[in-house]
Amino acid sequence: MHARYFGLCKKTDKNILKGFSTILLGGWDFRGAVMVIAKIRTYGRLIKFSHTIFALPFALAAVLLANRQYPVSLQTLLLILFAMASGRSAAMGFNRFADLHYDRLNPRTANRPHVTGQVGVSSMLVFILLSAAAFIFCSALLGRLCFVLSVPVLAVLFFYSLTKRFTSFSHLFLGFAWPPRGPGSQ
Repeated sequence: MHARYFGLCKKTDKNILKGFSTILLGGWDFRGAVMVIAKIRTYGRLIKFSHTIFALPFALAAVLLANRQYPVSLQTLLLILFAMASGRSAAMGFNRFADLHYDRLNPRTANRPHVTGQVGVSSMLVFILLSAAAFIFCSALLGRLCFVLSVPVLAVLFFYSLTKRFTSFSHLFLGFAWPPRGPGSQ
């Protein structure tokens, strides 16, 4: 009876604390939001989103150069930035997917989310498809030529992940895939 009483007391205490925190937070329960933020951070680690932030000045420099001849609106600027981020996310996701076997064997990459199981293979594939679709969609909004070139650009970006297996010049191939000027620029 004594142990049962304490078990009941602990459960009741949790319910009281949950109710109290809900009252303090104005009726909002932020547990779902915290889980979503944690998942976003996990995918950010998967694709090294911090490197995307590092690459933004290069995309902005290309926009600045293009702006000399063809004025760039705020909408176009945002589409370019979103296309760059989604294209890089699709490419990095595919890179992680293609290298999963090697990442499991390499101590340097053993703690990445796709190796530890925080992100499953099917989730990675969905992420790659959604990122690629966002890239193609943004490219279509930027113009017909950008749209036509978006799929070949993605193919080149994805192929880069495989070049590491047969050449030591894979980074030259990557430079070809991400030129200093965007695809479709004149």
